[in-house]
Amino acid sequence: MVHNELTEKILGAAMKVHSALGPGLLESAYEKCLLFELHQRQLKAESQVELPIVYEQVKIDAGYRIDILVEDEIILELKAVERVLPIHNAQLLSYLKLSQLRIGLLLNFNVMHLKEGITRMVNG
Repeated sequence: MVHNELTEKILGAAMKVHSALGPGLLESAYEKCLLFELHQRQLKAESQVELPIVYEQVKIDAGYRIDILVEDEIILELKAVERVLPIHNAQLLSYLKLSQLRIGLLLNFNVMHLKEGITRMVNG
């Protein structure tokens, strides 16, 4: 599946979840509902995927987890914060580098309209 087409499906699912739940819930609630919605759309999606650091050719589990990984291609980093900070963007960029994946979406559900809470990142 082409990245743009996959991104559209993901964003459609995220918007459906946000429309149903609105802002103000915990990140974990959005994660569980979005995972359900992605599966309803026949997408392969896993939550809390371990992301080790490779240091000196050794994989080290440092406790990093990808919120949702879709089709083994796109990282979803979910937030439910008043505003997205530069550190949130840096986190997603680091996850992209560590995973060697190219596309990531930072989705902040704590906004009135989800389109205001979407940041798309490309690694490389």
